[in-house]
Formats: sequence, structure tokens, C-alpha cells
Amino acid sequence: MQPSRRVVILALLAFVTCALPAPLSAAADQTGLHVPRYVSLRSSQINLRSGPGMNFPIEWVYQRKHMPVEIIAEYDTWRKIRDWQGTVGWVHQSMLDGSRYVMITGSERLMHQEPVDTSPVTARLEPGVIPELLKCDGDWCRVSVQGYRGWLKRDQFYGVYATEKVE
Repeated sequence: MQPSRRVVILALLAFVTCALPAPLSAAADQTGLHVPRYVSLRSSQINLRSGPGMNFPIEWVYQRKHMPVEIIAEYDTWRKIRDWQGTVGWVHQSMLDGSRYVMITGSERLMHQEPVDTSPVTARLEPGVIPELLKCDGDWCRVSVQGYRGWLKRDQFYGVYATEKVE
């Protein structure tokens, strides 16, 4: 192959590479927010779509305002989310809120006055209850639900990472 032809081919390859669309995760650089991250549902009726756009079919309709979900990818104004059951799909960014909530999972959970097992119980929380997340440090997180505030162990709910510090 002639040297001038090699230069033309390399220039074309460089141009094509730069012209390719960015991967889905590149939007994280545009928003400046970390992916993955937890957020909550802004409304009590949100369509989960099979792809990032209004032309993709609705796979599921969420009906729980403040339910925590995990953003696992971003594309333009669309967010790929995963819920507490592992269901994955796309929602428009306007349907999500950066406010932090968690969802009680498993069995009934005891909310304590202080972050120790022997502290007095302030409330008993059933599975599916969605408290607001106020703070996490170490094994305990402070939450608020219907006027009650207290502490739960981090492994008793969905919506926070194992080593995440929330202030």
C-alpha cells in the first residue's frame, strides 16, 4: 500500500470513529452526576418504556410516588432504571426526583430512636412502606415516615448502597 493511501485511510478511520454516537453511559458526563445512583419517582403514575423515547412501548406503569429506583444508564433526557424487584426500563428524566427515599423489604422492621439495637422502638414498618432517607453512616440510616423519625439498619430496605454515606 502506498504511503499517501495509508494516510487517507487512517484519516477516514479517525473521522468515522469521531462521528460515531456516544455510548449510553456518556450522558453521565453531560449531567455531571454519577451512574449508577438512586433517585425516586416524582409522580404516582410513571410509564416504564422498553427504550429511550416516546416511540418505545410502555412495559409497566409505576403507581408509587417516591418509590426508590436506581439509574443505571443515561441517554439524552432518558434514564434507564432498575427497581427493587430488578425490573429494568426507561423513563423520562422529568419523572424522576433526586430526593432520597427507601423501601422497606423483607419482613416488618423496627425503627429505633437511636442507631443501636437496644434503643427504644419508635415505629414498626411493614414491607412496602416508603420512608424518606435523611442520613446514612456506617450500618445505620436515619429515616422519616408519617411524622416518625428513627434509625434502621442499612440492610433492612432498598435504596442505598452498602457503603454509601448520605448526609
